[in-house]
Amino acid sequence: MSALAWTAALSLAAWLWLLLGQGFFWRTDIRLPDRRDPDRWPSVALVVPARDEAAVLPLSLPSLLKQDYPGEARIFLVDDSSSDGTGELARTLAAQHGGLPLTVTTPGEPPAGWTGKLWAVRHGIAEARQAAHPEYLLLTDADIAHEPDSLRELVASAHGSGFDLVSQMARLRATSVWERLIVPAFVYFFAQLYPFRWIAVDGARTAAAAGGCVLLRDEAAARARVPESIRHAVIDDVALARAVKSSGGRVWLGLADKVDSVRPYPRLGDLWRMVSRSAYAQLRHQPLLLLGTVAGLLLVYVVPPVGLAVAWAAGDGPAAWAAGLAWLVMTATYVPMLRYYRQPLWLAPLLPGTAVLYLLMTVDSAVQHYEGRGAAWKGRTYARPDRTEAAPDQ
Repeated sequence: MSALAWTAALSLAAWLWLLLGQGFFWRTDIRLPDRRDPDRWPSVALVVPARDEAAVLPLSLPSLLKQDYPGEARIFLVDDSSSDGTGELARTLAAQHGGLPLTVTTPGEPPAGWTGKLWAVRHGIAEARQAAHPEYLLLTDADIAHEPDSLRELVASAHGSGFDLVSQMARLRATSVWERLIVPAFVYFFAQLYPFRWIAVDGARTAAAAGGCVLLRDEAAARARVPESIRHAVIDDVALARAVKSSGGRVWLGLADKVDSVRPYPRLGDLWRMVSRSAYAQLRHQPLLLLGTVAGLLLVYVVPPVGLAVAWAAGDGPAAWAAGLAWLVMTATYVPMLRYYRQPLWLAPLLPGTAVLYLLMTVDSAVQHYEGRGAAWKGRTYARPDRTEAAPDQ
């Protein structure tokens, strides 16, 4: 066989392994685990870190205020030094809509070694423990909207299944052209890295959560020393799940039906910044991991369509068959995610092009790091933590 045929066969082998050996990551039927109403509904504190969220807060905060929860629940919105009146708007919305009690507080600027979001979360948890002594914490972002029974379902799932952390990956907005092309692939790639079925297995090393919606038992949070133990983490949701699981907690992550992100990403630049701000941090700022990721993406996603075209032009039958089958398997595994996001299925064969965009975003993330810009978000830039501080997350 030709070198092209061998390369295409290797790509096909990789896809067959991904299809069957990577926790069936491509399936989208992982929803909330067994739900059972408790005899007594535990108290819950909803902690919402918010920095310059005035544009989306009217779409998200009312959904929290209107939660139909049988037990005691209070909202603690932490205004993280916003410049757009986020805190005052939150108070106004609470006065207009009523519902769950709302406390708005601000922690000031984070000290060295803390990311802004985790400093806000720490402050919110401390306020909640002092005021309400909650049994559960719902950590949810300011751009996340919840159906009225979302909190009830989360608590019933944690109670019925015995998980210490139950997280749902909110359905992101996919309305603009770029959102339709990139957003479903973002979740698809995440599930490929962190297969949801593996996360729920006790003793398995795989651990992850989705920061937009995390229900966490307060005892588990204290045992894992979060957020203090992950104070520097840019990818805080994955670090949170690792900390909880490594301290003996049980973790679950799945897709959401009643939790949605209301933040728009209408332009490519918006999505590019969202991904590139933390892509290199995901690779632990390791050049060898970056090189391996680039090579892997090229082999798995680029070789099938390019190899098919080259083999077809060269009349290389074995290479064409192997590359074509690899592209077919890739396309088939992407279809369930497109259906979950209610997108047209003709987008599935375009996944290689989206993968190239993600490759470029990852390389750009590394370039930003080595230019000293680090991970940046909402006016803050975070340098790489030293190895001693990074140890809890590895």
